[in-house]
Amino acid sequence: MFVQTIDYRAEDAPSRFVASLRETGFAVLEHHPLPFSLIESIYSEWLAFFDGDDKAPWRYDPEQQDGWFPPDVSETAKGSKQRDLKEFYHVFPWGRIPPQLKATALNYHRTANTLAAELLGWIESALPAEVATGLSEPLSGMIAESPLTLLRVLRYPPLAGDEPPGALRAAEHEDINLITLLPAATGPGLEVRDRQGNWHAVPCELGAMVVNVGDMLQEATRGWLPSTSHRVVNPEGEAARQSRISLPLFLHPRNEVVLSERHTAGSYLDERLRELGVRK
Repeated sequence: MFVQTIDYRAEDAPSRFVASLRETGFAVLEHHPLPFSLIESIYSEWLAFFDGDDKAPWRYDPEQQDGWFPPDVSETAKGSKQRDLKEFYHVFPWGRIPPQLKATALNYHRTANTLAAELLGWIESALPAEVATGLSEPLSGMIAESPLTLLRVLRYPPLAGDEPPGALRAAEHEDINLITLLPAATGPGLEVRDRQGNWHAVPCELGAMVVNVGDMLQEATRGWLPSTSHRVVNPEGEAARQSRISLPLFLHPRNEVVLSERHTAGSYLDERLRELGVRK
């Protein structure tokens, strides 16, 4: 499996980007327009939040799905018996955000959402006619005025050595949404599974951006773009004693968007959240 690393500035970037997504479900962009200084600021600010004692008032709302998700309610990947070894915060522009973190988080949400919409446009332009005509509306229309695009600030805590057998920082899973933007995390660990079942580390140097296809885009394109299984493995040695901060932006359509004969975006999201154990 070869996840391509693509220069965002290159003339052939859109075609190489879509080719990598078609082949692997993933692509890596370098020299993209999101400032690394902004990403670094978020990593630092939110690590202080996760390490602090003021998280309880921001505990998540099961219906709205905004706020802090502590480790004891962290997701259990579909098919897994163990909760992931992580905690996270869901940032929506309309949601609850700690005041000292709000400006930077919303700035990043806006900026990353603009890039995500551009990349979705690259995909839309590359769709074969038979795939494009099967969509209920253009991909760009699916995200118009959507309140559901989610910025998740993830913290994988240091490993204590007493974790349940088989528990991973993030067990094998696929994303729910259309596409995910993921700047390089503060440590390695992200792996993607190829069609033969082998796992490969996803290349992502500091300053680069991983992009992957989610289940909703796979559903809407009838499989023309694959949503690929990935995971975050537990580190060893000194890295195991460090937190890992990650910052995925999940690009979501509006709830009423029809993905296929089986699902609207809203019905698909509800089904998956119940499977993950974060909605009753």
